[in-house]
Amino acid sequence: MNIENDIANWDGKSSTDIERIYQRYSDKSFFISTLIDLLKQQELQKGASWLLKKHLESGSTLETNDIALIYKLLPKLIHWETKLHILQSMPYMPVGKAQKKKVEAFLRDCLTDDNKFVRAWIYNGFYELSCQYSEYKEETKQFLEMAMKDEAASVKARIRNIMKRGF
Repeated sequence: MNIENDIANWDGKSSTDIERIYQRYSDKSFFISTLIDLLKQQELQKGASWLLKKHLESGSTLETNDIALIYKLLPKLIHWETKLHILQSMPYMPVGKAQKKKVEAFLRDCLTDDNKFVRAWIYNGFYELSCQYSEYKEETKQFLEMAMKDEAASVKARIRNIMKRGF
């Protein structure tokens, strides 16, 4: 077996099974480069993005070049879970100047996503972007204010967490 086959055989639901895949491959030198390649394949995006998020949340870091490659793939992300995993990974992946417009376009596109979890984390994405690039600060504040009036309770909870961080 290899990581691609293991992700392809994952049922898309079992956290125990995807965790086993992480344990099996996360210490391999090819792990990150393979995950980035697998993000290009629609049927493997969900598993690859879950593994990437897990890796970052476990304290690992990415090379600047790897982050740039991930952000380059944003327009190709199909599944809401994949988008969510990448959005949740943004605090660990600084946005380089060359990727700034691509990340902004992705965030704007997802503002109207049907999935409330994606929308909740979009606001966090704008927060992360505005922390790195001050030109987004005022618009991000406006987005947060509008969302506190119009969004679902779960989205508002995420926004309150953003505001607690001093925004």
